[in-house]
Amino acid sequence: MTEQRPISDPSPIHRLLAIMARLRDPDGGCPWDLEQDFHTIAPHTIEEAYEVAEAIADGDMAALRDELGDLLFQVVFYAQMASENGDFDFDAVAAAISDKMIARHPHVFGDGDIASASAQTVAWEEQKARERAAKAGAEGREPSALDGVSRTLPGLTRAVKLQNRAGRVGFDWPDAKPVIAKIREELDELEAAMEGGERNDIAEEYGDLLFVVANLARHIKVEPEEVLRQANRKFERRFRGVEERLRARGRTPGESDLDEMDALWNAVKAAERA
Repeated sequence: MTEQRPISDPSPIHRLLAIMARLRDPDGGCPWDLEQDFHTIAPHTIEEAYEVAEAIADGDMAALRDELGDLLFQVVFYAQMASENGDFDFDAVAAAISDKMIARHPHVFGDGDIASASAQTVAWEEQKARERAAKAGAEGREPSALDGVSRTLPGLTRAVKLQNRAGRVGFDWPDAKPVIAKIREELDELEAAMEGGERNDIAEEYGDLLFVVANLARHIKVEPEEVLRQANRKFERRFRGVEERLRARGRTPGESDLDEMDALWNAVKAAERA
């Protein structure tokens, strides 16, 4: 759909589009790129998005530039495949998001008046709700408050989004206190399932516990995926500290025991706090 551009095009985005077209050219293109389709590329897109987040967490601007380029290449890849199918091209993708942003920001591009960030959030959600309702109507079904929450999101993120949607129509606890009580209830049910020994029951109760823990994150204003990533980094840092102290003693974790490693873990924690 898009006319071929030369790789020497001075426009960086036009050059990138030309490179992608060349990679997918059946006559002399890259065999790996030619074998790909939307389904095989999707996991790479998710991986690249996480690498962007990692560069941000590390505060590494050079890495962020590179990772954003890798993520942009994913968009270009999809657009090229869609163009080959006669569906849409990169220009259509850019035009669609431009139109969407203008429609969702009438206070910037029109005569709307929004005084604060919180008011903008409300207006944004109202506009998205109208878009979801229009989509449901076009599909011949009744809209749901849960429409549009992607099924491919990480579990904790999707749980929070589902709970936020339900909360907007009044299906929510008023504060964190009853959520904590519900966590205790779910933990009791998990313990009972563990005593019963039925694996399906255990898995279901554990899932219910995680879902309510995600709900607690909403009420205490933390992002569960982010704080879990921070906890992972903290665990990794401290365990590496345990390994380092064991090496100083001439041993590995496999040559140690839990009591020794637990004592070293506490020493690493104390050193961090000091």
